[in-house]
Amino acid sequence: MNKIQLIIALVVAAFSLFSYFGSSAVNPITGEKQHIGGLSLKDEVAMGLQSAPQMAQQMGGLSQDARARALVSQVGAKVVAQSVAAKSGYPFKFHLLADPRTVNAFALPGGQIFITMSLLSRLETEGQLAGVLGHEVGHVLARHSAEQIAKNQLTQGLTGAFAMGSGSMNAAQIGQMVGQMTMLKYGRDDELEADALGLRLMSEAGYDPRAMIRVMQILEKASGGSRNPEFQSSHPSPPHRIEEINAKLKKAFPNGIPADLTP
Repeated sequence: MNKIQLIIALVVAAFSLFSYFGSSAVNPITGEKQHIGGLSLKDEVAMGLQSAPQMAQQMGGLSQDARARALVSQVGAKVVAQSVAAKSGYPFKFHLLADPRTVNAFALPGGQIFITMSLLSRLETEGQLAGVLGHEVGHVLARHSAEQIAKNQLTQGLTGAFAMGSGSMNAAQIGQMVGQMTMLKYGRDDELEADALGLRLMSEAGYDPRAMIRVMQILEKASGGSRNPEFQSSHPSPPHRIEEINAKLKKAFPNGIPADLTP
């Protein structure tokens, strides 16, 4: 390693750190200060719209079941229209994927929400569907994608600087691994925050938030009990999430959950 390499590595690292920590915004929904790398709402929407067709194609395309598609769209629209999400500015759209094997739901930046037929077919009530979709809407409102993009850029920049400064590809691989472990922790935190937002959104839309407890049980059963240890997973385990959900419901509804909510 020579002095020029070290100087360049330090400049790259400094630029990566400045780009990440020098760009922040307060989320109007969560009230949190976030580092999002200057990514605007319009940027997120454009990214989601561009990626949506490819994501659908990778998972067997959109479902041909018109009634099921309509149900997903109607419940999703209700969750958005009757909650704080309606004021977010995101053009939410809900898609049902034909995939009959993968139990999954996910959100792209900007409001493109997907759920697989495999997961939908396991849900038992409209409230459970509202909970799943509300969770994904929560990811969008919390701008988790923008945060992850900014973190990825930071990790890549620091890893490149580390490799350049050390002159070792093995060192770069170690740095990348450390970065990935950090990202996993953020992933678990994001999931819990999306759970909390999902509970809020579905409640505001008139759905019983306790339906999310059953969703967690369904997800645990679908996993067949063969999950990686929680530390190595981007998702907290369903039992852990149930504990968190119960704690949040107790705090949000100290006098009990209203009886007129849709289960």
